[in-house]
Amino acid sequence: MTSSKNISESSVSERAQHFLKALIERYIRDGQPVGSRTLAKDTGMDLSPATIRNVMADLEDLGLVASPHTSAGRIPTVTGFRMFIDSLLTIEDLKAREVEKIRSNLLQSSDPAIMLKSASQLLSGVTHMAGVVTVPRRERSTFRQIEFLPLSNHRVLAILVTDSGEVHNRILHTHRDFSRSELDQTANFLNHSFSGQDLHRVRQRVLEQLNEAREHFDQTMANALEMAGELVNASESEEDCVIAGQTNLMEFADLASLEQLRKLFDAFTEKREILHLLDQFQHAQGVQIFIGEESGYQLLNGCSVVTAPYQVDDQVVGMLGVIGPTRMHYERVIPIVDVTAKILSAALKNH
Repeated sequence: MTSSKNISESSVSERAQHFLKALIERYIRDGQPVGSRTLAKDTGMDLSPATIRNVMADLEDLGLVASPHTSAGRIPTVTGFRMFIDSLLTIEDLKAREVEKIRSNLLQSSDPAIMLKSASQLLSGVTHMAGVVTVPRRERSTFRQIEFLPLSNHRVLAILVTDSGEVHNRILHTHRDFSRSELDQTANFLNHSFSGQDLHRVRQRVLEQLNEAREHFDQTMANALEMAGELVNASESEEDCVIAGQTNLMEFADLASLEQLRKLFDAFTEKREILHLLDQFQHAQGVQIFIGEESGYQLLNGCSVVTAPYQVDDQVVGMLGVIGPTRMHYERVIPIVDVTAKILSAALKNH
């Protein structure tokens, strides 16, 4: 599982871990800051309120919990959630009938495309959050050549040609006008850097190099990479990712901000950031969990993403998972995602 700020278990006393677990479980249930009296009741430990407050102060000093200004209680931080998931969480095994329900849902059709859509809908329906499944790329298109033509009003026509002869056009909106010579220089740089590579790999390298260019303030290279990235993202199939149940997220008070919901729905529509996030961990083993800021995408702050890879012939071909508030029932969501990935892998192997 993915880690953010790592705090070793040894640095947190057994009693403090016990209280952290109780606090997070209560917070997940109620969504309210948890006070000392509630913790004393939940843990069943015969300790004075002062002792409990001292333990909470220690957890706060470690960055595992925080005190909202409007309450005397405390809530878990991303780091607190990370310790809870990695060390304190008790995973529930799914009941046999639940596993069979997942299997029967996925096997209603022998068409792999319908299976993937069913998996997304099933994850959404069972967890009441958003379900997401990336689609395997049967044949990867290879980057052959890119060209840019200047247009008026800070616009550029980008043309991408693949090895199969497909031509993808897109009008890009830029922060300033670029001359023809600048655009030719940009195209030459990109053609030299990426020609002959599959588009999926190009997308990953563009992201890597864009971060490096920004760190070193190479604005010319950053402009080139941004334009290339926008075109490559647009040229890849819209069905790279199947998402279901986005509107479920409107039911969570944690995500009730209209601005946050708007950004989330924009992300679901664009799919780019979500694809990038899932692509990064396509070769990781087992269930991966990103809590809030750990994803690296600001629009997913306040959300958690629980993902797992699915395979065909022992090769990872895609990812599936659930997106919801950080205050989710991980002990239930994790096995649902894990079992769904395994059943989908077995189903696809037979087709």
